[in-house]
Amino acid sequence: MKCPFCAHPEDKVIDSRTSKEGDVIRRRRECLKCERRFTSYERIEEILPLIVKKDGRREPFDRQKVLQGLKKACEKRPVSMEQLETVVGEIEKKVLALGQKELQSAAVGEEVMACLRELDKVAYVRFASVYRQFKDISELMDEVKTLFEGKKGGV
Repeated sequence: MKCPFCAHPEDKVIDSRTSKEGDVIRRRRECLKCERRFTSYERIEEILPLIVKKDGRREPFDRQKVLQGLKKACEKRPVSMEQLETVVGEIEKKVLALGQKELQSAAVGEEVMACLRELDKVAYVRFASVYRQFKDISELMDEVKTLFEGKKGGV
């Protein structure tokens, strides 16, 4: 594996750990040239569906794209990288479990929103404001009211 810092092709594995679910191996590595450490993740390559975008384009499901969206929504929030990785893993499992060759992007977006709703309310509102493309502040306020009404109903 190429070092992300100096691009040297050789490294040594310092530590390997399996995730709680047992589907990912986390490897701590050290570059043999610059001696800097980095982490790699190893998982089984599965056949994921194509995501059908709003404009009809199709692209492969990309867990990194989902993770980037979650990171942006959770920026400056008390949400750890481990929590975000767990959410992405859950979404990926649900997408695989559907067993479909194609999936509407809206289905993935709604799943992300459902996970964020449980994880962090502020991140949920951030993501919803971009995902749902609110036209004005009243639409955003309606979403926030719905969020709080759901919270009161669950207690």
